[in-house]
Amino acid sequence: MSTLAEFRIPADDLVLADSFDRHGDLVVQLESSISRTVPSLWIAGAESSVVTETLATDSSVADANLLIETPDRLLYDVEPSQGTRRRFDRLLEADATVLDATGRSGWWQLEMRFPDRNALADTHDRLDEAGAAIEIVRVSQLGGNPTAHPRLTPEQREALVAAFEHGYFEIPRRTSMEELAAELGISHQALSERLRRAYETLVDAELQPAGEHAP
Repeated sequence: MSTLAEFRIPADDLVLADSFDRHGDLVVQLESSISRTVPSLWIAGAESSVVTETLATDSSVADANLLIETPDRLLYDVEPSQGTRRRFDRLLEADATVLDATGRSGWWQLEMRFPDRNALADTHDRLDEAGAAIEIVRVSQLGGNPTAHPRLTPEQREALVAAFEHGYFEIPRRTSMEELAAELGISHQALSERLRRAYETLVDAELQPAGEHAP
């Protein structure tokens, strides 16, 4: 059964990080699926001359062409660089589809459809292994029922609570993974593993039909 996932990922780990750094008011909206060779993006927050020059100097962009100019926003065809294409490949490798994508303030908010929850888990692991700081916001299953209560271990719960209280999930983050690990008295690798397993537990609980529990 298809799985829908909404998550956030830093622009540094996807596309247009340079543009957001230069112009913090930019808001970017995906107009068509990035499965296309050249995706189209609606961009607001600056004049066309400024946006065109900004895209031309963005390291994640190979080429950009202005298609439509309205009083409020601009539509560009944006050809990703090779490095950016590899990042997109990690997103789409599990036969996933990007339903919506909005970028602002250095972050992207993505809504995607996956063939099943295993495909979502594989994509999460692939991004995590590549060093992308993915943050899952919401997961749902098409046609699914209310989900079971998540069963976190005490260590996983401690890591999540500490991450929340120390501002690890805020934008911008108030603490780093290294600082959080030191606060908990564990290694960076141990903390990363606890958070990853906690995310998996929460995702599994979100997708589990009512009355069922993960083994």
